[in-house]
Amino acid sequence: MGSFRDRTAIAGVGYTPFSKDSGVSTLTLAADAILAALDDAGLTVDDVDALATHRVGDSTPPWVVAPALGVPEVSWYLDQFGGGSVSHSVIGQAAMAVAAGAAETVVCYRAINARSEFRMGGTGRAPAPLFDVQYQAPYGYFAPPQQFAMAARAHMNAYGTTHEQFGRIAVQQRANAVKNARALKRDPITLDDYLASRWIAEPLRLLDCCLETDGACAVVVTSRERARDLRRPPVLISGAVWGGGDSFFSGAGSGPKGTDLTVTEAARMAPRLYAMAGVGPADIDVAELYDCFTYSVLVQLEDYGFCAKGEGGPFVESGATARDGSLPVNTHGGFLSEGYVHGINHVAEAVSQLRGDAGDRQVEGAEVALSTAQPGYVLAGTSALILRSDT
Repeated sequence: MGSFRDRTAIAGVGYTPFSKDSGVSTLTLAADAILAALDDAGLTVDDVDALATHRVGDSTPPWVVAPALGVPEVSWYLDQFGGGSVSHSVIGQAAMAVAAGAAETVVCYRAINARSEFRMGGTGRAPAPLFDVQYQAPYGYFAPPQQFAMAARAHMNAYGTTHEQFGRIAVQQRANAVKNARALKRDPITLDDYLASRWIAEPLRLLDCCLETDGACAVVVTSRERARDLRRPPVLISGAVWGGGDSFFSGAGSGPKGTDLTVTEAARMAPRLYAMAGVGPADIDVAELYDCFTYSVLVQLEDYGFCAKGEGGPFVESGATARDGSLPVNTHGGFLSEGYVHGINHVAEAVSQLRGDAGDRQVEGAEVALSTAQPGYVLAGTSALILRSDT
């Protein structure tokens, strides 16, 4: 896998506005984000020969987007079933396609009306066609907040993790969002505000939960050599891995993590990621960690090796993950405050940080970034990227 390192790059990123009601179709959202990403890279639709996305019956596939945009010919495409767990594998597979010569310019996108149409695990959605559902639904154990609440409580019981430590994550990320014009939530919050927010599924409060959002985001993947000739400084894809194992719901106990809810698939995958990129946790300058809930940030700090198991709470409480800390996390505000576009806006933010164009939220000297997918609670898999500036 080492030969794959740094052979491809992200050459452009694009967004639509984030909102609670876009008023347009997911096809329109996808097209707008793709065009914005191409413009950012200094490319046009005529340069595109491949498209990639992930979805769970809530978006628009590449074979609809391509003719709508007028893509001349599609030589490769990916229409990946899955939610946040597979979000970064889409970009990894696009990079593999470019490295293998199957495509030259791939636009990866995620378009979703997750507030006004298909709410995750809620209104407007049929049950996901996964075998685990039959074991969960009869007990009312179905929505993501319920699933993550169980893991968060297990961590609290095992390690003494506190509500205040979860709250620090929400407060720090909101402080980052204040500096982000795209963010849905830009009013500062305090720890008292967090503690006063209503329960969703104990121990998770309203401010522990991400923002269901209408919007789209896209990134352009091409070869390192081609990216160097384009409009923006290229951001190299140094590591891209994905995988999984046993499920927490019906298969827990069959794999290495056993029945320990405080250990995610990220712990098993992280060594492969670091080995592929040729770096370790100490080399990461900025981390965009999948934050569907505050707990997912805390457990990933442990499972990606930034602190020992059980020390995620004190690590956050120390200020290490603040924008001026030793490991700035979710510098755009994350899904908790910027908006939830199911993974890809984390990648786009990492790109901005490494290009040095993140404005008031820029982390000085950022050269290596980690961006991660949902760490493997709802689905038995995860994915992640390590990106670096082309210096």
